[in-house]
Amino acid sequence: MPGASGRLTTTAGDDTAAEPYPELKRFSARFPAMLRLPDHWVWDSWYARDDNGLWHVFFLRASRALHDPHRRHRRASIGHAVSADLRSWQLVADAVVPADAPGWDDLATWTGCTVRGPDGRWYLFYTGVGRAEDGLVQRIGLAVSDDLTTWRRHDTEPIVQADPTWYELLDKDLWYEQAWRDPWVFPDPAGDGWHMLITARANTGPAKTRGVVGHATSSDLVTWTVAPPLSTPAGFGHLEVPQVAVIDGQPLLLFSADATGSARRDDHRIWVATGETLLGPWDIASAQPFPHPHLYAPRLVPGPADGWSLIGFLDHVDETFVGELTDPIPVRYRASAGLIVDTARALTTT
Repeated sequence: MPGASGRLTTTAGDDTAAEPYPELKRFSARFPAMLRLPDHWVWDSWYARDDNGLWHVFFLRASRALHDPHRRHRRASIGHAVSADLRSWQLVADAVVPADAPGWDDLATWTGCTVRGPDGRWYLFYTGVGRAEDGLVQRIGLAVSDDLTTWRRHDTEPIVQADPTWYELLDKDLWYEQAWRDPWVFPDPAGDGWHMLITARANTGPAKTRGVVGHATSSDLVTWTVAPPLSTPAGFGHLEVPQVAVIDGQPLLLFSADATGSARRDDHRIWVATGETLLGPWDIASAQPFPHPHLYAPRLVPGPADGWSLIGFLDHVDETFVGELTDPIPVRYRASAGLIVDTARALTTT
């Protein structure tokens, strides 16, 4: 693998002399990538910073030996790498892999988030799917760590499941899966516990537009209570990888929707909605797109220097799935245009 100039080192720091997947070279010059694995696809990611200022990225990964990238979802585990600057990364041991069978997460482990609790431990919330339902039912689990490196499951059972009071359960006549994934956890702005945002679907309305921001609350990061959604259906089948942040003084909800998940007649896939607070209410119907033809499931990350950046994965380029994480894209918010590239910062980092 490349050294510092190529952005990624292994724990041993040795280089790879030959590139086993030559199609990667086609995209390297056009789209600078901070994390590219020659033997694995990389997609959804999330970030945490430790006490020493090091960044930790957790990401979904699956072997390129599967050949068909659509198969990656049923083989996913959660990888881990560390960096001092959000650009050059050192690959370390995986964080979470599918459980031994039988288990609710014995097929694949998917997207989540990592936060530090008041007890000093780190909490990694993740999505799990099991073989018993052929991967069609999504639930949310928890792993904990004292050092961000060695993780253990909190329990053998999920900690948050969809509540049919407000949310759609599996019904293949309505949708191809039970959407209950991508947990994003953050402290209550008033100091009253924790909130979790979830990719979910309402249990009423036209099937193609039921996507909502699911919601759960907790006082201790372990015991959660499912609550009504923080949005109403507004033209999306699902709102993937939701995240909230205050950018340039404006609370924002960032989410993604692929062609399957959007009933809107355009090609945009990354969206930003405004709200009064980090708990909304979110005006999904007025969400503004962030135009990027190949980026998907990005995260807002505070850095590398002042301001915020987007980091996501390259999806399809020239009809080929790429599966690698991009360099940070500096962004800012303007009410008239939404989330936009901060060109001044972009020029100083290139």
